[in-house]
Amino acid sequence: MEALANSELTIDNQQYLDSLLVINKDSQLSNEESQSLDKLLARVDQLNLLKARAHYTLKHLENSAVLAS
Repeated sequence: MEALANSELTIDNQQYLDSLLVINKDSQLSNEESQSLDKLLARVDQLNLLKARAHYTLKHLENSAVLAS
């Protein structure tokens, strides 16, 4: 659960995302690049949701352990 809570994009995906965002800033993305950016941003959103759920679960488990003591 902790590994999930601390997960992130691979270095390659993060660098690609960064480069797409720079190109997008200048409104010069190709259709393919635009689709790749959309997919990467969707993956980031999913990852953030999973991380939030994992953090919540870990916190809930910690609180349950304290109450049981």
